[in-house]
Amino acid sequence: MSLPIDAAHHRRGLAITAVGGLALSFDIPLIRLSDGEVWSLLATRSLCTFIVALIAWFVLNRIMGRQIALVPGRQGLFAGIFYGLGTFTFLLSVFNTATANVVFIVAFTSMFAAILSWIFLKERPSNATLITMAIMVFGVSLIVQDGLKSGNVFGDAMAVLSALLLACAITVSRASGKDMGLVPLATAIFPCIIGYLLSPAEGLIIADPFWIIFDGTIMIPLAFFCLATGPRYLSGPEVGMFYLLETILAPIWVWMAFNETPTSQTLAGGGVLILALVGHSLWQMRQRSAASIAPPLH
Repeated sequence: MSLPIDAAHHRRGLAITAVGGLALSFDIPLIRLSDGEVWSLLATRSLCTFIVALIAWFVLNRIMGRQIALVPGRQGLFAGIFYGLGTFTFLLSVFNTATANVVFIVAFTSMFAAILSWIFLKERPSNATLITMAIMVFGVSLIVQDGLKSGNVFGDAMAVLSALLLACAITVSRASGKDMGLVPLATAIFPCIIGYLLSPAEGLIIADPFWIIFDGTIMIPLAFFCLATGPRYLSGPEVGMFYLLETILAPIWVWMAFNETPTSQTLAGGGVLILALVGHSLWQMRQRSAASIAPPLH
């Protein structure tokens, strides 16, 4: 059953998720700047995020008087598990394939969200969404094919799994209708534990810990809080589309900082994904605008 969303809530949702997508675009560059071992980075980043969740929960509940649960019930736990596993697979993808491959493939989150919303929430995608989905499958196939040639198939597979897990989290959040803003932050304790268990015996190995601490305490909490709050105001596919900001901007930041240039085939696949998502977003905006000015039926 489709959830009603009025115009004011929709605008609020657009603003919140846009901030989240922008903050998320700095994640990979900050991970790369930290120059550390993958499990050490996972543990440190996740621990910082979990501490922020506890602080935010205390401030919201005890000081501001808002009753917000860290993990609201069983649905919150399921969403948190999906977010935690997504963090795990995302870090693996960052260390096993090119940045452009990761963010272009993760852009498929919106289409996974559309499929899951169709199956579990009975929100049938429009014909335009189905066409966009088919085009995006072609774009992702170009990137994965390039990964097969370059030996990055594991990293590309982890990126695909990350997109699916994020879509699962978005769908569960939307189905619950509950405030899930703190869930991805609080459940960061799960990948934190995994990271510490798999870290080198001699301890955490991070050349420049400032960047990963900044990422874990500022950028990731801001990004996930906004993106986890978005499903209260927007549909799953719309929330997923704001991951497009990371898709566009992260390769630019990495190119500026590390001079990492994507292959021509990856750029071609990414171009297909971006054009498909931009076209679909413009179509949705036009449809919503037309619906808002249409006279009511009597």
